[in-house]
Amino acid sequence: MRNAHSLVTPALDEDAMTGLAAALAGALKAPLVVYLQGDLGSGKTTFTRALVQALGFPGRVKSPTYGLLEHYATDQFQVLHLDLYRIEKTEEIDFLGIEDLFDERTVLMIEWPERGAGELPEADLLIQFDHQGARRKLQLQARSAAARSLLAGIRQYIKTFSS
Repeated sequence: MRNAHSLVTPALDEDAMTGLAAALAGALKAPLVVYLQGDLGSGKTTFTRALVQALGFPGRVKSPTYGLLEHYATDQFQVLHLDLYRIEKTEEIDFLGIEDLFDERTVLMIEWPERGAGELPEADLLIQFDHQGARRKLQLQARSAAARSLLAGIRQYIKTFSS
């Protein structure tokens, strides 16, 4: 897809996907809500880890699969990384207090957002991760003006793989 609202990457290896996350981090403006969709092992947590590290978080970035929510603070942003894979009822999301944590510096990264339907803020950016053998193809879809600006900021990075 070639428009201001979406981008599709070629199949990326892990280094290229990490580079894309770093490019995205460099173009970020908060507040922003990002939905991460894809099968188990498709790269959602790897992508988020790379983004958090590119934002300057110095510590360990772990998967929130069991704790549901991880919080990372940098000088410019706070990243809330939510993984809903293990929730059984959408009401469980209320106990996390996301609305109390979310402010103008927040980037909310949500894995398995479909499991929290009706309880989550609307996505600014949707990223779909698809297996392509050992590589991953990503489709990024902007759902707000902020996300369209973000996609414009990383479009050049994607072009380096299309040449």
